[in-house]
Amino acid sequence: MIKMYTSNKGLFISFEGVDGCGKSTQVKLLKDKIASEGIKVELVREPGGLKISEEIRKILLNPDNSSMNYETEALLMTASRAQLTEEVIKPLLAKGFFVLADRFSDSTLAYQGGGRKLDIDILKKINSFATKNLVPDITFLIDLKPEDALLRSGVSSPDRIEGAGIDLQKDVQKTYIRLAKEFSNRFIVLDGYDSISSIHSIIWDKIINYSYDD
Repeated sequence: MIKMYTSNKGLFISFEGVDGCGKSTQVKLLKDKIASEGIKVELVREPGGLKISEEIRKILLNPDNSSMNYETEALLMTASRAQLTEEVIKPLLAKGFFVLADRFSDSTLAYQGGGRKLDIDILKKINSFATKNLVPDITFLIDLKPEDALLRSGVSSPDRIEGAGIDLQKDVQKTYIRLAKEFSNRFIVLDGYDSISSIHSIIWDKIINYSYDD
């Protein structure tokens, strides 16, 4: 049983990476592993996670909304996050849950900042406003070249953001690496070319050795 089980605190863990990097596979594996330890755990995704946020997700990802400007995209992303944070994430953490997020605020910095070339400092402020300064305790970044991630994903009908092209994904990846250096206290970069089981083992090792600040 992992050492954090005895703590009354929850733990907030996010997974980041370019589309197709394998983060969704890893976050589901981690959820199952944590649950097998008898620990309360919940998985959320971005954008989405509850009724209001899922409605925003449909607008954001619908390819028919090609005229959406980048500022609108960023604000809708953070609006979805604000609702998810207040309605789901914070209450679960207060109850001692482990909350696993398939993307969180770093995605806005990487996609709308690095990819769409919006001002990252402004986006940081919007993120802080939307989440009331909530940041993950641990962020796992699965690092994989966008070209290889695209091949792995095999997506035949890309959504509006997936369909924005490989150049956007390259800029996103570069921004993620910069964020990992900037926030090295919580980012853990994983080699996306390792096997699924190897990546999962590394993640689990990091979790069981996480140091709580009680």
